[in-house]
Amino acid sequence: MTIVDRVTARFHEIVGNEPRGVWSAPGRVNLIGDHTDYNGGFALPMAINRDTVVAVDYRDDGLVRLGSTLNDTVITTELARCVPGSISGRAAYPLGVLWALGAARGGMRGLDIVLDTDIPIGIGLSSSAAIECAVAVAVDDLWDLGLNRMEMAHAGQRAENDMVGIPTGMMDQIACLYCEVDSAVFVDCQLPEASTIPFALESEGLAVLVINTHVPHSNSTSGYQNRRATCDRAAAAMGVDQLRDLAVDDLPKLRASVDDETFRRARHVVTENARVVAVVDLLRHDGPRAIGDFLVASHLSMKNDFEISIPQIDVAVQAARAAGALGARMTGGGFGGAAIALTPRELLPVVEHAVRQEFSAHSFEEPEMFVVTPSRGAHRVY
Repeated sequence: MTIVDRVTARFHEIVGNEPRGVWSAPGRVNLIGDHTDYNGGFALPMAINRDTVVAVDYRDDGLVRLGSTLNDTVITTELARCVPGSISGRAAYPLGVLWALGAARGGMRGLDIVLDTDIPIGIGLSSSAAIECAVAVAVDDLWDLGLNRMEMAHAGQRAENDMVGIPTGMMDQIACLYCEVDSAVFVDCQLPEASTIPFALESEGLAVLVINTHVPHSNSTSGYQNRRATCDRAAAAMGVDQLRDLAVDDLPKLRASVDDETFRRARHVVTENARVVAVVDLLRHDGPRAIGDFLVASHLSMKNDFEISIPQIDVAVQAARAAGALGARMTGGGFGGAAIALTPRELLPVVEHAVRQEFSAHSFEEPEMFVVTPSRGAHRVY
């Protein structure tokens, strides 16, 4: 049974009829550019072939009923009560989007929403953004809002910031909405659009291997807010609005203006922005085999300067590289989650074996590994 079959069957079980339609949004891996989005900077994510799907239909009573294939819980509330502070838990993501799109203002029809996902939760693959974007494209269609993709990304960010309470940027939502098959998306967080960048791995004999450490991460409790506040202090010390406004040449002046920890946090962001721009240029002119060293440099920056890696991810990166991966790095917000390894396809078994061996040698839980491909962004399935 496919994920669409599952969500449709569950919808019929809860609601008693077929949905008006089914919409899908992918998870993502960030190839490079983490913790740059809320600093106004650059990132290069790609959508993956793991998705969240939502089956949706109208209601005539002003209520929203939310169910899932993942458990038996069904939540029913008034659309007008979908406001910050009223919803907690995972339901805050989809209901937060309804709030961000104006449900609390009244005049909107009620909805039945049932969701399913095959994106692993809590490992940095943007399972939350996929929920937000699947709901956003569904509601845009059904309420005939006429939104563009960036407006839907903003709605997802507002849901996450104000309803869930996590001060994220919107790189994840942009990836879920803008990506295309065999492409990554170049995100400039100061521009109202994003651009696709060629990232055709199969023709190059390459694959992106996800290494799930089984150490869950939580942006809301993992130090994310602390990192953001530190970046804001560094920008203020230099008299700029965001760290995006600094170049690598500004780092000596910054070092003289702030304490060592603040400097290292900011150095990660400034140098990461430079790495993203370099990788985009390499992909446009030389192809994906040329970017491996930048992925490794990015990981070392997140480990040593931003201090958001964990031993399991460091071991995964080291083992993958030693076994022949062209590059490897942590992906996502950090403090747990997953690593990615850009790997020649013929070496995938070797890399996977090496990672398992090293995890065993360190008495870590055995990792889960799977290949992801650059995939299509959020869309209507039927």
